Amino acid sequence: MEQAESATKRVAVCAVTAGGGLLARVLAGKLAGAELLDCRGGVAQVVQKAWPEYDGFIFVMAAGIVVRTIAPLMTDKRRDPCVVVCDELGRFAVSLLSGHLGGGNELARRVAEVTGGQPVITTASDTLGLTALDLWMRDKGLAAERDADVTRLSGILVNRGRLRVFSDTVLPELPPDLEPVANMAEADCIVSSRTNWNQPDALFLRPKNLVIGIGCNRGTARELIEAAVVSTLESSHLSLLSLHSLASIDLKADEEGLLAYARLRGLAILFFPSEALNRVEGITRSAAVFQATGAHGVAEPAALLAARRGRLIVPKIKYRDVTIAIVEKYL
Repeated sequence: MEQAESATKRVAVCAVTAGGGLLARVLAGKLAGAELLDCRGGVAQVVQKAWPEYDGFIFVMAAGIVVRTIAPLMTDKRRDPCVVVCDELGRFAVSLLSGHLGGGNELARRVAEVTGGQPVITTASDTLGLTALDLWMRDKGLAAERDADVTRLSGILVNRGRLRVFSDTVLPELPPDLEPVANMAEADCIVSSRTNWNQPDALFLRPKNLVIGIGCNRGTARELIEAAVVSTLESSHLSLLSLHSLASIDLKADEEGLLAYARLRGLAILFFPSEALNRVEGITRSAAVFQATGAHGVAEPAALLAARRGRLIVPKIKYRDVTIAIVEKYL
């Protein structure tokens, strides 16, 4: 049986009636990653247990049952699984929860493809043919200072039909309804890793464009590395939300404090041999570092290599046991 690919990785299909069960079995067979749940013992109990284990749920039953079932389970749209509700005949597939970030709208379309029915999408950006701001931000690696800022920006976009964007970094081509502006004062939102703009009412989106180069003494604790990174960002007026990755010399590939900080922040960390670091030009050289590692420098060249294309915006700063440099990565 040919399977339709779903945007979600693991999907639970639930039904409570015999007629709904027939369609649920068809969906479980034709949607990739879909699994049929046995809800004969009570849908609420089954879903409560399964809620954290699945990326999405398809309910073949009345929407009222679904709303009462999932209401106590919902926490955050960034983490909740998506929910699609379908009638027993498959005439309608309603995207009920997590339509954008959770993939509910796409799953509703997949369900409708299988049943021959109509996907019901109610998110304003989709019905008006506008950019789904949260999806665009995710695809471009942008983070909002506050979730409420995304809601406010989406409201501006829906009500006006366009959003004025100022960016101090080069972004890929914007969608037609996101209008680039050169004057920051005219912008609805500002895309920047910098925190010292004098725009108290501005809504900021933070690009993931900062690569942190780190050198440290053997056995340096995670807390000291974290404090050095935070201090450097604050003194340089840069946002912690803009961190893209970390970089160091390969001698530090087993440095537990460094690895622990990367895990804490959920960041990739790249390591480079001294030969590669020594080929980077225009860095601050250190005889002491060369004697200890065979590299003329660690923090600056490692960050430049990790960024591939970028510029050094914070030359190395030395702290007790830690050295930090920051490169702005070209997007």
